[in-house]
Parts: sequence; C-alpha cells; structure tokens
Amino acid sequence: MAKSKKNKENPILSYFHSTRAELRKVRWPTLEQGWSMTKIVLAVTAAMAVFLGVLDFSFGWLLGQIISGSVLYSVLGAIVAAALIVSLYLIGQAEEV
Repeated sequence: MAKSKKNKENPILSYFHSTRAELRKVRWPTLEQGWSMTKIVLAVTAAMAVFLGVLDFSFGWLLGQIISGSVLYSVLGAIVAAALIVSLYLIGQAEEV
C-alpha cells in the first residue's frame, strides 16, 4: 500500500504569502497625511520632553531643599509624596473596576 502524500505548503512561505495578502488590504496614508501625523508626533514628543524636564528639575530642586534641612520644604516634600501615593492607590482602584 502506498501512502498518500499530502501536499503541505512550507510554513515560512505560507507566512509570507499571508503577510503579503494582509498588506494589500492596508489603507496606506497619503503623503500629506503622513507629514501631518509626523508633525503631530514631533509636537507631542517635544511637549512631553519639556513637561518631563520641568518636572525633573522641580523634583530635583525640592529634593535638594529637603536634603539641605529646610523644614518648610521637608513638609512640602512629605505632602507631595503623600499625594503621589494616594494617586497611585486611586489609579490601582480604577484599573480593578
């Protein structure tokens, strides 16, 4: 008895064929849309860099004040730390819902 051979396609070739078929279905943006989205990404990236830089500078300055022994800034640092802990707790509670 002869075994019947199943004509199986190579899995790697199958992957590339299906990938190519999916890429044909993609609606690619026009050149204008691409530039517009690129400008948006660059603007948001620059804004976040400035925001995080200011935040880093502020926390560094506050930490320097706390280390130098200023009581007022020590209390302010404790309030900021408490606010961060409470916000993390509230975010965790919101994700559970």
